[in-house]
Amino acid sequence: MSVTLRVILIVGSFVSFLLCVTKIKQSKLKVENSVIWMLGSVLLIFMSIFSNVVEWLSHLLGFISPVNFVFLIMIAFLLVQTFIDNIHITILNEKIKDLNHNIALERNEEKNAKK
Repeated sequence: MSVTLRVILIVGSFVSFLLCVTKIKQSKLKVENSVIWMLGSVLLIFMSIFSNVVEWLSHLLGFISPVNFVFLIMIAFLLVQTFIDNIHITILNEKIKDLNHNIALERNEEKNAKK
């Protein structure tokens, strides 16, 4: 892995890690939601520091270039994060639907009580 890519990975990892910590301190991000991002940052730092391991794994798995292996790991990470976010969105949509039903029932009861 080239030195340029290693530097970019380290800088990007530290920036994302610091961004997560800053958003947690500002109460704009829950710790539970940021754990996966912090783990991803740490993984990138390890991959850039121990590039020999990345090269060995990429060769073992048949990748032409270690950079392709790094891209695969990051794409897999983002797919997992997207899947988790979709689960949360589905749960929230169900809660909104239930809330709408409860509000409609309460309004209907109020109308019936006025009659």
